[in-house]
Amino acid sequence: MTTRKNSGGATATPPKRRTTSSGSASERRDHLVKLAAELFARKGFQATTVREIADEAGILSGSLYHHFDSKETIVDEVLSTFLDDLVARYRVALESGGEPREVLSEMVRIGFGTLEPHRAAITVMQNDWNYLRQFERFDYLVKAEDEVERMWVEQIKAGMAVGQFRADVDPKLTYRMIRDTIWVAVRWFRPGGRLNTTGLAEHYITVLFDGLATGERSSHKG
Repeated sequence: MTTRKNSGGATATPPKRRTTSSGSASERRDHLVKLAAELFARKGFQATTVREIADEAGILSGSLYHHFDSKETIVDEVLSTFLDDLVARYRVALESGGEPREVLSEMVRIGFGTLEPHRAAITVMQNDWNYLRQFERFDYLVKAEDEVERMWVEQIKAGMAVGQFRADVDPKLTYRMIRDTIWVAVRWFRPGGRLNTTGLAEHYITVLFDGLATGERSSHKG
């Protein structure tokens, strides 16, 4: 531990108050982000005011500005944290070197696994995507969407190339159907129900790869 001398020559231990204060400020900021995220998810980003966020936190509106310069900064943190986590997990799955079906299954698990820790962020993205993407500061939303789509589509194509996936389906359309199934689940999935996110993912993987119908596969054209 580093020490310092006071004016009388005695050795004194430096105060720890600054570190504790900084830690408390960081925890307070995280708490405010979570409160705001829940309000954005419940009311919509546009309809939520800074005053409402402050009221929910039990502080004055002016106090909120000690941590954030605008509610856009708050939602920015909510969404970027979610997307950074999601993309990082997808990259790990892709870099595992597994067969396409194994990798795609893991990506499904990752997607469903975000429903609890990032529930508010996913809801905000569904409800306020078109509004937020018009602003330059949220350009990363579209870039992240494009990167995620590329990851999935390339993996579906890889599965087709080695004969694990059917060759008569559209890779991009298939990805979008999978994507919508996962993200829309945030509207009805409730923690503590019959299935947790792990069970939900495994059920979906079964339907995705083994299908719903039994017996010989047939195509119906109406």
